[in-house]
Amino acid sequence: MKLRKARKAKKKRAKTASSPVRVVVGLRNSGSDYTGTRHNIGLEVVDRVLSHSGELLRKAPARIRAMVSQTGIGDDRTLFLVPNTFMNESGGAVSAALAYYKIEPGEVLVIHDDIDLSFGRLRVQVAGGSGGHNGIRSVEKSVGTKEFSRLKVGVGRPPGSMDPADYVLRAFTKVERPEIEVVVEDAADIVDLWLTDRAKAQEVAALRGRDG
Repeated sequence: MKLRKARKAKKKRAKTASSPVRVVVGLRNSGSDYTGTRHNIGLEVVDRVLSHSGELLRKAPARIRAMVSQTGIGDDRTLFLVPNTFMNESGGAVSAALAYYKIEPGEVLVIHDDIDLSFGRLRVQVAGGSGGHNGIRSVEKSVGTKEFSRLKVGVGRPPGSMDPADYVLRAFTKVERPEIEVVVEDAADIVDLWLTDRAKAQEVAALRGRDG
């Protein structure tokens, strides 16, 4: 009996040690029709971070409607998550992952597009409002708090009288794409920095594009 209990305890400790301690979420609309759009910049950043370590997104455990990947070892593991839903349903996948892995909302970084931030600018922010972003609004509602970090990627304001909803569903233009590639790389570096020094990540992000 004692041996059996010891084995169970060992198995439990092993599972805990290998579980992620933080989550990085890349918001998007699922489906090939949305590839390369402004609303899917979160996915692009997550893909770029994972490419640095040769990792790929895979299907998440049952009940989590997302693609996931884990990096790091022991108590320094990070779960990267991209919901397999439309933007306004993103929160369900995030809350399910937090419950499954027993992670607190304060250990979450959500990457998303921001039309109120100048094109190419980056900003790391903790808590705050949704700014009208349906994905952030969904995450706030599903996890029951605003106390998580956000990495905002500026995509600029829509031209003229264009509806913002239409604007974020448009792909970056051929002229914009080279700059966005640089922005995505910079954002990936900010994510890596956030994993070890959140205050520094916030400081460095604020400098991106300031002189542009």
